[in-house]
Amino acid sequence: MVKVLIIDDSALVRQLLTEIFNSDPDIEVIGTAQDPYDAREKIKKLNPDVLTLDVEMPKMDGITFLTNLMRLRPMPVVMISSLTEKGADITFEALELGAVDFVSKPKIDVSVGLKEYAEEICEKVKTAAQAKVSAISDRPKSAVSAILDIVPKLSADAVLQKRKGSSHLKTTEKIIAIGASTGGTEAIKAVLERLPADSPGVVISQHIPEAFSKPFAERMHKTSAMTVYEAEDGQQILPGHVYIAPGNRHLIVERSGARYICRLNNGPAVNRHKPSVDVMFRSVAQNVGANAVGVILTGMGADGAAGLKEMLENGAKTLVQDEKSSVVWGMPGEAYKIGAASEQYPLEQIAKELLKRVQE
Repeated sequence: MVKVLIIDDSALVRQLLTEIFNSDPDIEVIGTAQDPYDAREKIKKLNPDVLTLDVEMPKMDGITFLTNLMRLRPMPVVMISSLTEKGADITFEALELGAVDFVSKPKIDVSVGLKEYAEEICEKVKTAAQAKVSAISDRPKSAVSAILDIVPKLSADAVLQKRKGSSHLKTTEKIIAIGASTGGTEAIKAVLERLPADSPGVVISQHIPEAFSKPFAERMHKTSAMTVYEAEDGQQILPGHVYIAPGNRHLIVERSGARYICRLNNGPAVNRHKPSVDVMFRSVAQNVGANAVGVILTGMGADGAAGLKEMLENGAKTLVQDEKSSVVWGMPGEAYKIGAASEQYPLEQIAKELLKRVQE
């Protein structure tokens, strides 16, 4: 049973979240707090497994509270964030500080909006309870983000049919493909910060809401030596550039003559996600083959495992983040278990290993 403490200045949101969590037999709401000072006392008294934390609150904002919490008593936190540009910036700051995940708060009709995503919210809290959390001083900046679409679970076949014996034009141009979910925003940052400006083109599918993918790409552009974009349809994939899938489209890599280009696909969610890592990896397997290197970073679920195996079968080199450095070892763990990758590495070594395989 996961014990949850809800921290939110809105009585309506506290009531809605309480109803949502109590509807799940594996979650128990042991208390609510209307501000960080109230929360501080209840954390000491109730010892919750997970906190849900509103970003904007009276007396002390969520970021200040989170900073103090992660320094003095680190524990799993799921942020409640508004779907705005300001909300995105604050959310990414919270993830840098160590929050495990976030829930998007609707701008209008909060009651209906939260209830529609009840299953997703409960899954995020249960996943957070299993996540690795450490004090700010004990870890490199590395944390999170993920989102589940509440739709039937489909395979990559729903978007891109599997082909056998794919042929590839001779080229020396390489592609690095990265997939991630829970924990991914900070893990991706850690990898991109270590890649030089002349690295091969990088394509990324990170499970993230539509309103957050562009701010995420802009944030990565500021910290990376490479040029980082939110991918656009028809955009050529060039060395020294990074292309991040928009939060409401699958990113597909295609060949156009001797060039690689980005294609955005509005097909159904795959493995409950759009963008789906499996869809992107399958396109890389079919169109890049042995010229690709693929990696799955921290994440919940199994999206990407089958696609990474397809990449390996088509001659690509593959690896995954190890369990110890992953916030959640779901996606990389599943890929490792099915033989999609035979090697796993700590997050801080991933960039070096990617470059080594590109040069082989």
